[in-house]
Amino acid sequence: MDNRLCVPDTSRAAGPPRRSRRLLRRALAAALAGGAVAGAVLMALPQERRQQVVRPPAAGPEAQAPAAVTAGAPAALPALTAYIGRQERRVRAQPHNARAWAALGSAYVERGRRTGDAADYPRADRALRASLEVRGTRNTEALDGLAALALARRDFPAAKRYGEQALKAAPERWSAYPPLIDAYTGLGDHEKARSTLDKLLELRAGAVARPAVMARAAAVYRDRGWREDAVAQLTDAAAAARTPAEQAAWLAGVGQLAFERGDLPDALRHFEAAARLDPDERTAPVGRARTLAALGRTAQALAAYRSALARRPDPADLLELGELYESLGRHGQAAEQYARLEAAVGRAAAAGVDMELLIGRFEADHGDPRDAVRRLREEWRRQPGTEVADALGWALHRAGEDEEALAYASAATDKEKGGGVRSAPYAYHRGVIEAELGRYGPARRHLQEALRINPYFSPLGAPAARRTLAALGDVPDEPPPSDDS
Repeated sequence: MDNRLCVPDTSRAAGPPRRSRRLLRRALAAALAGGAVAGAVLMALPQERRQQVVRPPAAGPEAQAPAAVTAGAPAALPALTAYIGRQERRVRAQPHNARAWAALGSAYVERGRRTGDAADYPRADRALRASLEVRGTRNTEALDGLAALALARRDFPAAKRYGEQALKAAPERWSAYPPLIDAYTGLGDHEKARSTLDKLLELRAGAVARPAVMARAAAVYRDRGWREDAVAQLTDAAAAARTPAEQAAWLAGVGQLAFERGDLPDALRHFEAAARLDPDERTAPVGRARTLAALGRTAQALAAYRSALARRPDPADLLELGELYESLGRHGQAAEQYARLEAAVGRAAAAGVDMELLIGRFEADHGDPRDAVRRLREEWRRQPGTEVADALGWALHRAGEDEEALAYASAATDKEKGGGVRSAPYAYHRGVIEAELGRYGPARRHLQEALRINPYFSPLGAPAARRTLAALGDVPDEPPPSDDS
């Protein structure tokens, strides 16, 4: 059976932070247990001590969506949809109101991100460009929105360009910094990501923005391998959240960090808490399904995946479910998910989302590795982030080019080369490549590291890691590894 994904080309801080507020985090953990331009655009509009956590007063429904749009925090979908309706009426009545166009465009970006529906992104693009045409290139609200849109489309060079323009226009305006951090990370510039975070933290954002700033810090700390500090920041963000939607997003992030370190009970607790707080939280249902599968509760996991994907058929989640079916020997059902994946990728690509990384990952393991290499080489040329380094290294291995593959796998895993994140899949990929090259000592170390980080990292990869490690046998008498091994 030809499993190729037939989609057209879519290419286009010094030391660790101080650990603080541990009592607050424990309390939360305990609680968890329990004009012409306007006319054209308008035509297109469519278990420790259980304590009660004291949270800041929740924002009213009318204030939730505007605060989310301006502060980079999630908003409840009903409030966001109502806000979009108000902004659509406002730009019809005031077609030369640049701020209204920018708010509408940013709200479209947020709704597309929240729902996983890329159809909102072209609408956002038109509204944000309408704002620029009305007020010009020093329009920081529109530039912020365009940077967020570029990130949603996985276009890191564009996000960097718009973010730097916004920062130059208003260097004391904190909202330009978070998109830039993500853009630099996606481009593999971890030093700039860290220095930009330092500048953001120095600005001392207000109470509304502070949880979003903490969440951004958590992402940088995770990429540096500072898992405890990342968890601390996200847990504090959840405790400081002003709305259930915001709190649910940060708790789902804590759940993902718990899963990445193999702590399945903690991951499940956080994912379920997030889903209870906000049924529209997009990552929690699939995170719960992933965790149930790792716990061996297969029937529940499959039901959870199917329920989540019936509402939002995210391409990456469809690939995940397909691989779970494959690990169970249910190849027909896996193929069904891969067919759904192809359709979902096509829809996202048509809305301007760069899907090359996901396509490359799929082709490497389930289709044409040579096609994966071609796509991922171009992706690396455009935006050489850690994710792309890992994917390209694995695709090269699958295509039989292990010497070159090791260079990219090393870039994804060596701290000196920017790969500070502690990732079980990355360590597994490097270990397999090293085993193929006869570098048995390093291969053992990286395969053991992968299983030590998270023994459940993938329904296909984790068993393969164990098989490869067993095939390598016991450690032979050999000299200590050299510094470059």
